[in-house]
Amino acid sequence: MAPAELLLTGFEPFDGEAVNPSWAVAQALHGQHIGGARVRALQLPCVFATALPALQAALAAQLPRWVLALGLAGSRSAISVERVAINLIDARIPDNAGAMPLDQPVVAGGPNAYFTGLPAKAIVLALQQAGHRAELSFSAGSFVCNQVFYGLMHALAARPGMVGGFVHLPPLPEQAGRHPTAQPMALDEQVQALRRVITVLAAGTPELAVAGGRTD
Repeated sequence: MAPAELLLTGFEPFDGEAVNPSWAVAQALHGQHIGGARVRALQLPCVFATALPALQAALAAQLPRWVLALGLAGSRSAISVERVAINLIDARIPDNAGAMPLDQPVVAGGPNAYFTGLPAKAIVLALQQAGHRAELSFSAGSFVCNQVFYGLMHALAARPGMVGGFVHLPPLPEQAGRHPTAQPMALDEQVQALRRVITVLAAGTPELAVAGGRTD
């Protein structure tokens, strides 16, 4: 039996960065078979107008079993498993097309929020047990990352056979100068951590009762 597909998305660099760890990790895992999942990577534009259409086209074309979206959180020092996507776009900086929408919904008339489909606590625990810096997060922000997270969960609400969610990654060592408050994480470690995330997800690991998480 052929392995089920896992769509792994990352973003192009944005805000003057030369690299985005989310795409570097997705590229590194593209084509691999991990825990019964075959990984297919997709780069999303950091553009409000085109990020969701690109994701929706991939969902329709590939019909993946799992969808794991990645993004950069430049102020964070740990791998952050996001729990909540909100129906809000409120950009503090322009996207890569120069757009800076404020106080707009991701989906007009959509629910205020969606919870992740990932076993978030189980993933964080597995990462921590493997020695990776990892945490729960209750805020994916209000930029393109949150737009994609919300749009993904809105799409998956009509596709009960698919499971998905969003994970924020810390900056890479070469980005340290632009993110002085964060503790960088090497690309090799991020790749290994996401292999573990995919293993937990593909195994259908149930959620755990673990408290705590960040809200910034």
